[in-house]
Amino acid sequence: MRRMTAAVLLLGALISTQTQAQAEIKGQISAGAEKNAMCIGCHGIAGYQVIFPEKYRVPMISGQSEKYIYNALQAYKKSERKHPTMKAIAASLSDQDMADLAAFYAHNGKTATAAATPK
Repeated sequence: MRRMTAAVLLLGALISTQTQAQAEIKGQISAGAEKNAMCIGCHGIAGYQVIFPEKYRVPMISGQSEKYIYNALQAYKKSERKHPTMKAIAASLSDQDMADLAAFYAHNGKTATAAATPK
């Protein structure tokens, strides 16, 4: 009985610690600005479409909800969303990287990609 109680308490502590760690991740806009080079090539070009492996319209993510962008990247990393390029990119990102990129795109609105697009 004592082992069972100890196991339940340990499990509860682990879950609590993991939840706190996830809640503590806060995206930094300036850090996201430094990390967006891999994103801007596709997401910063108005009307851009990719052909491989099939035709996809690439969404403009500037101004999108921070939570939405973060959750989308997590879903690509976990293969809950399907796109080979995005899966590979998301797999290379830490949770902090995702939060930083999400903060950057959410808080910079449509002007973030417009400023980065050559005229």
